[in-house]
Formats: sequence, C-alpha cells, structure tokens
Amino acid sequence: MVVAAVIAFCIVLVVLAFLLPRWSRPVQSGGDRTLAVGQRAGSAAPGFLGRLFQKPFSSGRKAVNKSGAAGRRGRSKMPL
Repeated sequence: MVVAAVIAFCIVLVVLAFLLPRWSRPVQSGGDRTLAVGQRAGSAAPGFLGRLFQKPFSSGRKAVNKSGAAGRRGRSKMPL
C-alpha cells in the first residue's frame, strides 16, 4: 500500500516538476515531511526492527526527492 502510494506520488511529482517547476517544490517538501514522520516512527523500534521499519520510508523519501529533481532537470534541458 505504501509502495503504491509512493510510486503514484512520484509520477505526479515528475509531471508537476516538468510542467510547473516552482509549484513542485512545496509538493515535494510536503511528501518528504510525510515520509519523514513514518521514518521517525519506524526508527523508534529497538535495534534491528527500527532499521527494518524505517527502510521503506527512507527509500520512499529518496525516490520522491529524485523524481522532483529529475522533472526539474528535464525541464531545464528543454530548448525553450
């Protein structure tokens, strides 16, 4: 469920970053903040479980940040 939501959010973010780069920054930071809450909650578990529970959220944060940057980078390479 979380994986599907992150994938859908990344697709929306890439399109938004390509079409409207300035408006994509707050959307990206909102997604990053939301996943950071899950990552902090997962890391509260002791030892190995904490690292295991926070992993999907940290991977999701990396994916959200990469997709936003990729959309803006693609827009900046356009000849317009």
